[in-house]
Amino acid sequence: MATLDKALRPIVALLCLGASACSSVEPIAYAGLPSSAHLAPNRQGDAKRIPFRYAAVTDWRAYNKIIIDSVAIYRGADHQFGDMAEADKASLVEHMQSEFAEKLKSRFTITDRPGTNTLRLKLTLTGAVTSTPVLSTLSRFDLAGGLYNGVQTVRGGEGLMTGSAIYAVEIRDASDNRLLTAFVAKQYPSPLNIPASVGALSAARTGIEKGAEDLLEQLSRSAKS
Repeated sequence: MATLDKALRPIVALLCLGASACSSVEPIAYAGLPSSAHLAPNRQGDAKRIPFRYAAVTDWRAYNKIIIDSVAIYRGADHQFGDMAEADKASLVEHMQSEFAEKLKSRFTITDRPGTNTLRLKLTLTGAVTSTPVLSTLSRFDLAGGLYNGVQTVRGGEGLMTGSAIYAVEIRDASDNRLLTAFVAKQYPSPLNIPASVGALSAARTGIEKGAEDLLEQLSRSAKS
């Protein structure tokens, strides 16, 4: 694998020449989050997508309702939106609100009233990267790009010139506002997901959809353990 990486570097460099989306944006423990003081580097196997995490000892089986607060756009100086337009941020936030609600309603009753068996979910979009128009899609069919994307697929990495979504999740007990878990995540489509490479925001939107699925799986698994 190391030999293949070395061989692909000059090819990828040429493909990325002038394409800002080739520069991978790595999430940070954003200073302006309410949970920032609790976040620590994640040492578990999912650290590639969730680099920072906090988790309190919690009996997740006790919760069957959830309040989903309005998704926020992170405005701290350490945001990772680059020069993304406000309209694009708003579009991603709207998609995030609907996707997480749609996924979580299969596990929880969505409510707006705090209770002893109720969680409160706060989502904050902290950054996003757009896909490079046209080149993102073409790289799936180009020989060099196809090789690179194939290697990234095996690794669970990002595709060439493909966008992503970065966000923070904070979950509290709705009755006393106690922080139960928090994490920063970066989500992106599989490098071989061609439809997700079409359109500047498609990859970020797909990343948001994957994030909603992952949170549902995480909470469902925790409730069984």
